[in-house]
Parts: sequence; C-alpha cells; structure tokens
Amino acid sequence: MSDTAILATPKGWPAILLPRPAAAKAGTVAADPADLDAATAAGAFKGLRLAIRDLGAIGTIAVIGAAGLRGRGGAGYPAADKWRAAAGTNAAERIVVANGYGADPATGTDGVLLRRNPFAVIEGLAIAAFAIGAGEAVIAVRAEAVSTIRVLEAALAAATDAGFVGPDAFGPGRSLDVRLETVQGAYLLGEETILLKALEGKRGQPEQRPPHPATKGLRGLPTVVHNVQTLAAIPWIVVNGADAFAKVGAKDCPGTILVQVRGADAAGVAEVPMGTSLRDIVALAAPVAGSPAGGRAVKAILVGGPSGGILPPEALDTPYTFEALRAAGAHIGSGSVIVADERACIVDLARVLTRFCADEACGKTIPCRIGTRRLSEIGDRLAAGTSRAGDLDLLTDLAADIVGSALCDHERLATLPLVSGMRYFRAELDEHIERGSCPAGVCHPIAMAASATH
Repeated sequence: MSDTAILATPKGWPAILLPRPAAAKAGTVAADPADLDAATAAGAFKGLRLAIRDLGAIGTIAVIGAAGLRGRGGAGYPAADKWRAAAGTNAAERIVVANGYGADPATGTDGVLLRRNPFAVIEGLAIAAFAIGAGEAVIAVRAEAVSTIRVLEAALAAATDAGFVGPDAFGPGRSLDVRLETVQGAYLLGEETILLKALEGKRGQPEQRPPHPATKGLRGLPTVVHNVQTLAAIPWIVVNGADAFAKVGAKDCPGTILVQVRGADAAGVAEVPMGTSLRDIVALAAPVAGSPAGGRAVKAILVGGPSGGILPPEALDTPYTFEALRAAGAHIGSGSVIVADERACIVDLARVLTRFCADEACGKTIPCRIGTRRLSEIGDRLAAGTSRAGDLDLLTDLAADIVGSALCDHERLATLPLVSGMRYFRAELDEHIERGSCPAGVCHPIAMAASATH
C-alpha cells in the first residue's frame, strides 16, 4: 500500500514535524527514513546533546514551558506542566510513553510522522525522559501498522547502537530503555489512561482523574504520555529556542500540527501552523474553499474525526486552535478535516458518526453505555423519517447529561456530530421531520415512503 500523500503547502509555512527535503516533491518519501547517518547530518539528536550538555533537566523543562508547547493529542494540555508534575514526585522510577496508536481508523497523521521522521519522535522521547528523570520509555503503535513498525524497529535499533538511547545514554550509569509496544484495541485508545491499561494487558477503560498519569500511571509509576507529534516538536524547540517556536502559529498555541485533509480535488496530510484558518486548510485539498470545488459547492466541514463537529461554510474562517474549534462546536481530535459537498446528507452523516461512537464506547459508565446508544437511536429515527414527538428536546437534554457526567473525552465528544448538525443545519433536520424528505436524496427510507404516497 502506498504511503499517504503529503499535500503541498505555501512556501512560507514552517516545517517542524516533517522537514521538507531540499529536492523532494510533495508526496515523496525519503529513501530510508531509518538512515541515522543521513538524519544526524540533517541535525537529528543535536537537541538531545544540547539538553544533556548545556540545559540540564530543569533548564530543558523551562525551555519547553517558555515555548508554550501544548499536547497535539487533542486536549492541548501544556507539555511542560506534565513534566513538572512527574519530575516533582518522589518516585524512584519514571516513564515516558509516546502515543502513536492513531486511534481514528480513517486518519493517518501519526503514522505518516512515524514513517517519515522516526528519529524526531525518538529524540523527543529521549529529551522528555532526560528532563523528568525517566529510565524507561515506550513507543505504542497499532499492531497492524506493519510498515510503521518496520521503520520504527530499524530507527530504534540504529539510535541504540549509536548510544543516543540505551545504556549510559544520559551519561555513565544513566540509561534509557526504549521499547516498541504494539497494542490492539478500539478508538478509545487515543485516551491516555486507556492506552496505559492496554499496555498493562488490562481492559481498555478510562480511569477517574486525579490522580493523573504524570503522578500515577503505568504500573503505578509517574508517566508522561505524549502524542508523537508533541514529541517530534521538542528537538526543534531545544535547538532553535523557545522564542523561535513561540513565534510560529497562534499566540496561545504556537507551533505546527499535522492535519489530514480530504476535499473534492485532493487528499493527504499537511503540516500547518496552529491558528491557520479552516479556509486555508481546506484550500490545500480544494483550491477555492467555500465556492464550487470539483464542480460542487462546499456544504459542510467535518472537523475532528468520528466524534468531530459538522460545521457550515460560514465557519471556514475559524482558526485551527483548541479553543476556537471548541467554541465553534468541533475539536482538533485526530487532525481530520473532511469537506462535504451538496451530495452529503447532514442528518445521515451525523447518524453514522454517532453510531460509530456508540459502538466504540467501553461501557464503563451508564451515560456512555446507554446514553450514546439512545443518541444513536434518535439519529436513526431522524434519518428514517420515523422521529417521535420530543426527539429533538430529548437529544438536547440527553447530550447535556452525557457531557456533564462524562468520565473521558470520548463520552464528552460523542455528542458533537448530532449536536453540531442540529445547531448549524436545522433546516435540513426539519425537512426530514416535517416533510419526510431528504434534500440530498441519501436517506432512502424517506424517499421510498414519500413515493409510496403518490
């Protein structure tokens, strides 16, 4: 299977996570991403050497804090705050975990990074371990990601042989044991406490927090869990300085992030500065966002993956940041941005997404186990033209109850497809309910019922 294409981006956009090869065309892959000689010639592990030799553990944490790096796994939590919490414990052992599982089955941003720039992730992992005093690190990936595993195994072996990780990596008697762990599970493994359960061979269910993993995580030890994109940014920050990173992207959320865009004209992964408008992101795959793309008009943008929000074209100027997307009714999530044209039925789309979220629920709490299933049933009725009186009020109340009592982000976000669909596309919803018709012609039970009356 061919690797995911890298979309061309404007010349002025920075490249932190996926540095652009000097003579490479968009979408090409380095001849051997696990070639350590080529990587070190391009600057790999320079940041680790600077952290150990010049900054020290406290200074490294200070640089990451001053840079304003926030986790790219979806929550946007400040990376340095996790490090300080773990480093401040009295534990004799600490652990760093790189979450490269890539929970969204339709989005491959993390896999692209691991296959194309594995040494950036390994170096970031080592710098984080050095900063918090960890002697153990884990890279967690999906068990079926064969090509990703192959690249990581080769890169990790090369880094170990060269002494960047392994025995005495941080100096005499200061070793870092890094291992690759393959895990199998569901969409929920994107949540850090569930991932840690999976690494322990336990049932994947979230834990009540606090305590947070940074103080009590894997095997009860302080554990810093970062998405691989977060880790890959760390070497760049150490080498180029906190001020340089803080100047990239949005003021309250600096740096870049990988986004997988699907539009009418192209699909692939792009590295974009945080704070880039949805309009500019969508334009990477649909040259004129908000106007006819591929001969069809943009109707909606699904932002955040299966539990994402369905936004109207009027939201295209929304900045791609954690807070701005939450306010709009979406979230960064898996980094997925999908453009839908007028052929899509918003009611059907929300129904399918809600069903997926309900199916993926672990069932630990009643609001998640039963509430998401009831939401899914409401969505089915709306799409089939068999809705009951009060269904929309029930949807609103039930969604609020689920969010209010949620134990993890999956539960909180599972309500977004239907809630955002109702918020922005109420006219299409009313068409299904009041007229028993689907404007997009997607919901066939309605069409059949309508034709039977004539």
